[in-house]
Amino acid sequence: MIEVVMPQLGESVAEGTVTKWLVREGDLVTRSQPIVVVSTDKADTEVTSTASGVVAKLVAAEGQTLAKGSVLCAIDETAQAVSKPADAPAASAPAAPSAAPADESRPLASPSTRKAALEAGVDLRAVEPTGERGRITHDDVRKAAGAESAAIVKAPAASVAPAAPASAAPAAPIAAPSVTPDAAELAQIISAGGGFVPPIPGVGFGSYKVPAYTPKPGDKVVPFTRRRRITADHMVYSKTTAPHVVTVAEVDLAQVSKLRDQNKDQLKKEGVSLTFLAFVCAAVIRSLRENPEINARVLDNSYVVLKDINLGVAVDTPGGLIVPNIKQADQLSLRGIASAIDGLASRARAGKVTADDLASTTFTVSNPGLKGNMFGGAIISQPNVGILRMGEIKKRAVVVTKDGEDSIAIHPVMFVALSYDHRIIDGVLANSFLWRVADILTRGDFQI
Repeated sequence: MIEVVMPQLGESVAEGTVTKWLVREGDLVTRSQPIVVVSTDKADTEVTSTASGVVAKLVAAEGQTLAKGSVLCAIDETAQAVSKPADAPAASAPAAPSAAPADESRPLASPSTRKAALEAGVDLRAVEPTGERGRITHDDVRKAAGAESAAIVKAPAASVAPAAPASAAPAAPIAAPSVTPDAAELAQIISAGGGFVPPIPGVGFGSYKVPAYTPKPGDKVVPFTRRRRITADHMVYSKTTAPHVVTVAEVDLAQVSKLRDQNKDQLKKEGVSLTFLAFVCAAVIRSLRENPEINARVLDNSYVVLKDINLGVAVDTPGGLIVPNIKQADQLSLRGIASAIDGLASRARAGKVTADDLASTTFTVSNPGLKGNMFGGAIISQPNVGILRMGEIKKRAVVVTKDGEDSIAIHPVMFVALSYDHRIIDGVLANSFLWRVADILTRGDFQI
């Protein structure tokens, strides 16, 4: 019996939801045949059979959310297909789990939620779930952690006991203060091994509390989709984990524009769109190879400089923004990069992006499109340490120097913004990387 399991569906994706079964129990399937559609915050992906045989059992139900590695179904390589009468109803998928977990001693929560609860010292059995089908969410854990902190009454300053001698048993951890701490309280927290207490969504932090929402006529409450909810969680995690710094460069695209005009019609005949995005991606890839520590990820007490450059390209789809990537992008010509971008964008908008398309991104380029703006600082896509966001391309007056003489000309100009993780990237390295991207684009230093 061969078990088909939930695959790794992206670098930062730990779970997926079974959207639709494409087969029934008793069906004969072949190896690599799509058998189930799985949804994540990034895309819908068809999972294929890992063996040829008969579907012996559908373990997961439609609508069920499972961690990577969980069993989806079982394939019997030796069984024969079950013959069904023509008028027999289709076999139904397994029933969706009830609101309470089957194992009452193990609350229903994702691996990342369990990790958050462990770090916050929260017992999941005491947490009230608000997620679908009784799942405990990250917000539930944060609220539970906040409730525990608020239950501890802050003692007056005069009643603080003197420090215990070194031989005494360690004191209990100091709870977060109920109001914004002053210098003395912060010193006390730090000396006790404490640190920053993050704000609690829907509750607040310190003396500030989020006002309750009061419904009014005409208001529209829009529930989070699964993709939006997990994307929001990712964005908050990234901003909390990585100290973001943004640096901006102005790029004169006159030479790139000429090069594009000279070649775009020929490439269009070959089925390839030569866009400004392709030029920017090509410049980023070269700069990453010359500044390899931008192509990295942070570990617990170290960081890894990654060999492969898998360039993520943000694509706007009807279901939201996703970031498929070009594998080993530094091995491609400008023409190859342009073709790869076309392919990724087409598959993304058609809902045909695969798990492999989303996995192992090492750096991302975000393009706001025709309705962009001057520039903006994007949030880093974890576990990367940098992301470059393009601004709008607009004709501007620029100073052009030729034969030692300055003149004013009208050129297409774009601002590009690099957001980088200050844990491992210093300003000198970030500026060198962005300067090189701008230099390549300004000189139009490309081979088609």
